[in-house]
Amino acid sequence: MAYLDSLLQKCTSILRIKELQAHLISTGQFQLHPFRTKLLELCSISPAGDLSFAGHIFHQIQTPSTNDWNAIVRGLAQCPEPTKAILWYRTMSRKSQKVDALTCSFTLKACARALAFSEATEIHSHIVQFGFKADILLQTTLLDVYAKAGHLDSAEQVFDEMCVCDIASWNALISGFAQGSRPSEALALFSRMKVESWKPNEVTVLGALSACAQLGALRQGKEVHEFIRDEKLDVNVIVCNALIDMYAKCGFVDKAYWVFKNMSCRKSIITWNTMIMAFAMNGDGFKALDLFDQMVDEGVRLFDSMVGSGVKRNIKHYGSVVDLLGRAGRLKEAYDIINSMPMFPDVVFWQSLLGASKTYGNVKMAEIASRKLVEMGSNSCGDYVLLSNLYAAQQRWNDVGRVRESMKNRDVRKIPGFSYMEVEGIINKFINGDQSHTKSREIYAKLDEIMFRIKAYGYAPETNLVLHDIGEEDKENALSYHSEKLAVAYGLISTKDGIPIQVIKNLRICKDCHVVIKIISKIYNREIIVRDRARFHRFKEGLCSCKDYW
Repeated sequence: MAYLDSLLQKCTSILRIKELQAHLISTGQFQLHPFRTKLLELCSISPAGDLSFAGHIFHQIQTPSTNDWNAIVRGLAQCPEPTKAILWYRTMSRKSQKVDALTCSFTLKACARALAFSEATEIHSHIVQFGFKADILLQTTLLDVYAKAGHLDSAEQVFDEMCVCDIASWNALISGFAQGSRPSEALALFSRMKVESWKPNEVTVLGALSACAQLGALRQGKEVHEFIRDEKLDVNVIVCNALIDMYAKCGFVDKAYWVFKNMSCRKSIITWNTMIMAFAMNGDGFKALDLFDQMVDEGVRLFDSMVGSGVKRNIKHYGSVVDLLGRAGRLKEAYDIINSMPMFPDVVFWQSLLGASKTYGNVKMAEIASRKLVEMGSNSCGDYVLLSNLYAAQQRWNDVGRVRESMKNRDVRKIPGFSYMEVEGIINKFINGDQSHTKSREIYAKLDEIMFRIKAYGYAPETNLVLHDIGEEDKENALSYHSEKLAVAYGLISTKDGIPIQVIKNLRICKDCHVVIKIISKIYNREIIVRDRARFHRFKEGLCSCKDYW
């Protein structure tokens, strides 16, 4: 027995697990409980496991026990396809094998991950039928499933019917209310639990802060903050992040920044991002940029501190700091780090530097990065286009021609920009200056109307963005007929008022189109959603969800 236990402890890989199974079979001990169950658990839930092999082991068991079934269901509940756990549960229920509270709990966790409400109600009926209602953990798991699936009435009913609650039960319902459509009730429940002498923990206050942020409830947010300070919960970085977010969404960015500056715990990347977005959301772009610079300094400090702390820096660490410095415009520092790397930099490093050089107009650094990419055999059209566009922005047309000739010699072709829009089940495709659409005349008439109205609103075309050696009037026309503008114009003439216009762009939306679509959303009172290569842009009432930073 002790020998087998020692073998189990040595199973740190699937190979060792297979060796142990073969040993148990050869010695006639495989069918003996509890070794087979421990073997199943190793395959199902350990880092060394393999769910497919767990299934293979299970099917070799002559009379699987409830624990054997539970090992499989538990493993499947944690896998990328949690619905498989539900199927195993149903198979088990149809057989004579007895389902226990653990079986129900593991399957409910699968339901929570899959947001499977109807399946959860089925298990709920089994919990009542099998007499498991007294199990607090099981009832809390059921409550959590209903809350996450958005069925808050069912979650509340489970909570009210529980004979005994614990802190996890309160947290599950508060989080469900906060993340659902009932933030006011989340705050009421938070107050109630304190009246009933329950002590909120980190999870509780996260739900309460989320509710305050949704409602813009500053007074209640301050009360939650006071409780957090009294209970010293602000040593948790996640709680501090939620406080910053709450104050920002209540419109008090100064209070958010006070929390940020006075954190006693180490700031995470989410902390910095939340505070930067808070400044940007409240219209203080300069402070957002200043904070971003500070974030870069902190990132470099952490990178430098790795040597002294004995952490070996790998290529991902170098890549992260090069990207960070590039985004901040500190191109010389990024270049020096690439050159100081103990390992050979791959094309991604030079592409990152090239992209940053284009953003900040540093021709010299862009040329260095471009030469390195050519030496490494990179044949990406994006590399050539970035350098060409940088030359064009500097009106160095001879260099633009040289880059394009190089692209031609190497048979590198630029990916054309296009936009899609679906109307009544039909997908419409637009390219820049496109006149092939059946409603081309109406689209261009609408575009002329749009341009007239937005200029009266104060719009001025950013002709410096047109990277061709042509006159100002031709540049203005080139901007006017970008594919995303054509798609939006078509959306305005082919959809009813009040219906959002949705456009998909294969490349990154250009700065001028971004400005124009913001104004269109204001003048025409339409919500416009553009999904470009990098993100979703939701334009509404003259604003964009990206806060003009993409």
